[in-house]
Parts: sequence; structure tokens; C-alpha cells
Amino acid sequence: MRIYLDARCLQRPFDDQTQPRIRVESEAVLAILAAVEAGDVILLTSEALEFEIQRIPDEQRRREALAILALAAERLIVTESSEALAVSLEKAGVPAMDALHAALASEASADFFATADDRLLRTLKSTSGLRCQAVTLLSLVPSCLN
Repeated sequence: MRIYLDARCLQRPFDDQTQPRIRVESEAVLAILAAVEAGDVILLTSEALEFEIQRIPDEQRRREALAILALAAERLIVTESSEALAVSLEKAGVPAMDALHAALASEASADFFATADDRLLRTLKSTSGLRCQAVTLLSLVPSCLN
């Protein structure tokens, strides 16, 4: 199984853990990463994701997120087709960077594009053109544990 975690997912373990949703999503990220380390899941990264992570102002959060990305087995690059799909997603209301992440995952035939952003998820589910399933972190965990 091939998965693409957006930047918000990668940041969950470093967010305020006193909030129940964030704590549960953080545990989901850790479970997914355990499946990656066990070889049961292929984690994808991209030049766009690396760019976004590099812009995190807190040095420790940035380093930790990059350490997660170091587990990725495949690095995706922006192509003309992924750019075209991203533009299409933007026209459907998806913010630019999120559109690029989803387009890269789709063009790479990822099984899942995971996000912790409810609004983004709703928008992606209502648009067509993605060749991967947009999901929450929590809905992704059972697939990673099988």
C-alpha cells in the first residue's frame, strides 16, 4: 500500500497533545509510521512536501518532520501532468499547496492521500479526477494494520 501524508499529518505528533483529537491523530501517525518501518506500507514524499516542511519556522518541528520524510521509499517530483491536475483541483476550491500534494499523490497512483484538514477532505471528496482515495488519518490506520 502506497500512502502520501500531507504536511498537517506530519506535524500532528508535534502539536498540542492536550486536545483529544490531536492526541488520537498523533497516535494514528505513529501507527502508520510503524507500518512503514515494518515494510507493510510505502510512504511517499515529494519535492512539494519537502519545500513546505522546510518553511516551518520552528527548527525542531522542521527536523522531526524531515526525519519522518526520511522514511519515504519514493520521492515524487512535479510534472506537467501533476501541475495540470493541481490547477484543476484549485479551480474546484482546493488551496494551491494542498492541490499540488493531492495531484502528486494521484499522479503517482498512491492508494491513499491522508490529511487532518476536514475542509480539504470534504473538497477533495467532492471533486473528480483523483486516482487515489482522500482519507483521514484515523480511517487510514485499519488499512495499515492489515
